[in-house]
Amino acid sequence: MKPNYRRCISCRKVGLKEEFWRIVRVFPSGQVQLDKGMGRSAYICPTQSCVAAAQKKNRLARALHASVPETLYQALWQRLSQGNNQN
Repeated sequence: MKPNYRRCISCRKVGLKEEFWRIVRVFPSGQVQLDKGMGRSAYICPTQSCVAAAQKKNRLARALHASVPETLYQALWQRLSQGNNQN
């Protein structure tokens, strides 16, 4: 099977799907959450610089076509501080 490649919305790096965190706008509720659910997705590198740039420039909201709650960014920062890279 062919590997699944994705692109980080912040630094534009291309890599395997497993290297990134997935943020989903769930269909049909429109709720934005981490990792699980079906709907429009955006991928971000698990690095401090990518999360900071995405938050500062509102890249997640633009990629998902939805407003992103501050609690989602807090969850991303918490994951970074725990060193949980999901690899």
